Amino acid sequence: MKGTVGELGEFGLIRELTSRLTTTPAVRIGPGDDAAVVAAPDRRVVASTDVLLEGRHFRRDWSTAYDVGRKAAAQNLADIAAMGAVPTALLLALVVPGELPVTWPSELMDGLRDECQVAGAAVVGGDVVRGDTIMVSITALGDLRNQEPVTRAGAQPGDLVAVTGWLGWSAAGYAVLSRGFRSPRAFVEAHRRPEPPYHAGPAAAGLGATSMCDVSDGLIADLGHIAEASKVRIDIRSGAIDIPSQMNDIGQAVGVDPMQWVLTGGEDHAIVATFPPDVKLPARWKVIGEVLNPSALPQVTVDGAPWTAQGGWDHFADIES
Repeated sequence: MKGTVGELGEFGLIRELTSRLTTTPAVRIGPGDDAAVVAAPDRRVVASTDVLLEGRHFRRDWSTAYDVGRKAAAQNLADIAAMGAVPTALLLALVVPGELPVTWPSELMDGLRDECQVAGAAVVGGDVVRGDTIMVSITALGDLRNQEPVTRAGAQPGDLVAVTGWLGWSAAGYAVLSRGFRSPRAFVEAHRRPEPPYHAGPAAAGLGATSMCDVSDGLIADLGHIAEASKVRIDIRSGAIDIPSQMNDIGQAVGVDPMQWVLTGGEDHAIVATFPPDVKLPARWKVIGEVLNPSALPQVTVDGAPWTAQGGWDHFADIES
């Protein structure tokens, strides 16, 4: 569609965006009414929300609108899965300048729709507002399907720490993009469109996971959330983490130890969980550490020692470290 958002108008834009959507059996009433109605067979609803701001969380010269849509949906739906729930629905609040071409929000919606389909969810409504900067705010919903939620607070000394999904790929892709390159493509795409292992969250709950979190701020930072909530110490075994040869190559090219990306790079949205030591884990899970009694050492250590290099994501820091 040609023209700008301002030329199309609010209601024209809403019609354009909702016309691109699909649905699922969980959606009883979708876009077009005062509110959506989504089935919640468990009678409990898991909810998460996030905001992406242009220039802070994405750049239009690095990512297409479709990429931003996939990423915005993924990071919220991953939170649902990390509670042990199945994603069901997503709501969008969108702020865009009036001079923005209509194709941008349309392609954004395509990305949201397609990522929801991967997770088994659907976009069920939202709002659009005119503003000076693009802002994408997402609320995701999920269903526990009669399982108890897996929080950050249940890890016990003796538990295994295991992860499934990518670690450090998005950070390596960010390093590539920030230096003006577009390859290796797999790492650039990992930054633009993370691929959370949605199925693994509910599966981990079924296996008896004692705590769980998605890796959005960095492995050490997110395990730190679990350690703090559970009042334990967690030790990561660096030798248990495989680093792809191409990531090593990128590290050599930019002068960064790739283990830094693995341990502190965020936005891969892998899932990390703790399990009782007698649980037989499927091959998709990689055991990378253990839960220990609390001590005077920092709550997360690497090979028994504090990790002294900076890293991790803080929304109120001046830069991403």
